[in-house]
Amino acid sequence: MQFNREQIISIGALCLLLLACVFAVGWSLQVRSEANYELTERREALSNLEARARSAAQTHAQMKLEAPAAAFVDAPTVGLAAAQLQAYLSQVAASQQAILISYGVEPTRREDSPDSVRVQATLDVGQMALQSLLYQLESRTPYVLVDALALQPPSTAEQRAAQAPILRLTMSLRALWRRGSQ
Repeated sequence: MQFNREQIISIGALCLLLLACVFAVGWSLQVRSEANYELTERREALSNLEARARSAAQTHAQMKLEAPAAAFVDAPTVGLAAAQLQAYLSQVAASQQAILISYGVEPTRREDSPDSVRVQATLDVGQMALQSLLYQLESRTPYVLVDALALQPPSTAEQRAAQAPILRLTMSLRALWRRGSQ
């Protein structure tokens, strides 16, 4: 059996077409296999992340998220809570040899929560004791936040006379109070 030229070209084209189809099927199977492998890896990573999130949620649920009772000023009324905050400020100021000049209750602001109490105070405090005073106010219980702070340096004559300059400190303090039965 002898093939003419057109038949040979047709058979060659058919073989090339068949070979191209085989390569296309092989390539598509390889791409599908790679995509399936990547999908499996991502599913494993997602399941690991979900497991971590569940364990973190369980850990947070087990932790107590409430502040201790000592963190709040405990008083039956806002006025008594402000008085307790003023007494606490007096104790901290005395421990730092600061002179408490005046203090008073500030009205609550619109942005304040209903369980907050505000006090404004003016003190004379040594420059070295200022940092310790602020640290004691903000790091101990009850939790006290310094909302505003203004310092007035001593005059040059007072500064020359005193070895440790005294600063006039005016600050606005805020604390949270809890209705107690005292």
